[in-house]
Amino acid sequence: MSFIVEVCSAQHVGDRQEQQDRVAIYPHSKAKGTLLAVLADGMGGHTGGALAAEQVLHSARNDFDAIGPSPDSVREMLESAIRDAHDGIKLTRYTSEKDPHSTACLLIMQPGRADWAHCGDSRIYHFRDGQLVSRSVDHSYVMDLVQRGFLTESQAESHPNKNILLSCLGDKEPPRIDFGRAESLVAGDCFLLCSDGLWAYFMESELGRILKDMVPRKAAEWLIDAARARAQGRGDNCSLAIVRLKEAEKPAPLSLGRR
Repeated sequence: MSFIVEVCSAQHVGDRQEQQDRVAIYPHSKAKGTLLAVLADGMGGHTGGALAAEQVLHSARNDFDAIGPSPDSVREMLESAIRDAHDGIKLTRYTSEKDPHSTACLLIMQPGRADWAHCGDSRIYHFRDGQLVSRSVDHSYVMDLVQRGFLTESQAESHPNKNILLSCLGDKEPPRIDFGRAESLVAGDCFLLCSDGLWAYFMESELGRILKDMVPRKAAEWLIDAARARAQGRGDNCSLAIVRLKEAEKPAPLSLGRR
């Protein structure tokens, strides 16, 4: 069975003065059917966060093109890209006199499989026909409490310290990197990368339904409009990337006319 890969990326500045999120989707220059989706939520004051997020995209694309993903090297490539971005952001601190930091979400799709890695609280969701298959775990103070059984996820949503990160790129400590993988992909598989300015306003079931019922471009428009409305004038930068598999239509059989 062959698939069509439908993709879309989108973002909105929200109610902030500057867009410090960055998001992009890159096809590989040589490997057919292989792409990289990358999203970064920059932090660090005026211009600092944007510089950090740009470094994530720059490092990810360079490593993606230079190393080239394969089933044996894709995890190495993901880790290398995040660590290279971390080192680049730390150097930026000295050249820009800023204090830049960033989250990072990277997803590589190849024929038959998807691999991903993340650091921080930007998220990667995997849905299949609208049902959640997996979701990345935020590297945040409240999610650590959830993982240890001290809070429920609903309690974490209203916790006053929910924005405190335990790991991000550009910090003194090396970034914590978590990995994920999905094999034997089928039509209806959909991956969503998004910053907290978007995911904070949705239940997982709602995200799955929208991504199933709408083509990626319409889903992106709907999700950003809904996030903006629900933020009620207090919205952060919001960004997303959607990668969805659709079964390719079979060509119509040839009609042989009589002579």
